Amino acid sequence: MASQVIFTALVEPRRRDILHLVRDRPRSAGEIGSHFDITQQAVSQHLQVLSRAGLVDVQREGPRRIYAINPQGLEAVEQFLAELWPAGLERLKRAIESNPAI
Repeated sequence: MASQVIFTALVEPRRRDILHLVRDRPRSAGEIGSHFDITQQAVSQHLQVLSRAGLVDVQREGPRRIYAINPQGLEAVEQFLAELWPAGLERLKRAIESNPAI
């Protein structure tokens, strides 16, 4: 169920762009918002979705909120994809072994 919340959050392209922005260093909501042509309220909503999904962490610094990538949230994505990958490799191996002409 947790992965469903994460993937729902990742469907929106701006949220993926936000993750790229906070990947290298924490940024304030205002700084994140300056990269998009949307309202600050919309940026805040995207950040809330990412936070609820566990993909970003938020810290208060005075009146500002600072957002940073949450590696544990990304580990859940990595684990989900890793569970799919070996099955795909096994199917590919069987297909190649069953058709020597490939």
